[in-house]
Amino acid sequence: MTEQTTIPGLHNLNIYLIGMMGCGKSTIGPVLAKQIGYGFLDTDTSIERLTKQSIREIFAAGGEAEFRSIESQVLSEVSAYTKLVVATGGGIAVKQENWGYLRQGLVVWLDVAEDVLWQRLVVDKTRPLLQDPNPQAKFKEILASRRSRYAEADLKISIAQERSPTDVVAEILQMIPTILKSTQPPE
Repeated sequence: MTEQTTIPGLHNLNIYLIGMMGCGKSTIGPVLAKQIGYGFLDTDTSIERLTKQSIREIFAAGGEAEFRSIESQVLSEVSAYTKLVVATGGGIAVKQENWGYLRQGLVVWLDVAEDVLWQRLVVDKTRPLLQDPNPQAKFKEILASRRSRYAEADLKISIAQERSPTDVVAEILQMIPTILKSTQPPE
């Protein structure tokens, strides 16, 4: 059994994992949550439970705008809680209104190298935004349009190659106190 890690200064803030689809938010999130004694929530899973539809079905029926509206609603409800690690959808950072909810916690960008992301996504046929005649071009377009929004995160974890979730979590845990110290008033 792994001993839980306490992060001084975190004060039960939620930790929101953001980043491009395929970056590992849903894989890393539960490992991080367990390590710090937090609950874990995946916004996409919550949306599917709420709507009783898959993400693909929501996109097919109502398009991306409908999905983003539901996503914002779920995020607003999640932000009322504390002590959660939240894996967000890849596009959640695009809507400005969502940043009001994200900023109530600590935002961590999992920045995976473009080639590593593409290797993960090329075999995943479930991504509605990549159902395109040229999925790689669409992927590059989406990534380029989101990068500046992801860069608004409190913490950026760069992942250049395949790393285990445990290694990524160790880096996040090492980096969080440096962010918290810089936002704390001097003693």
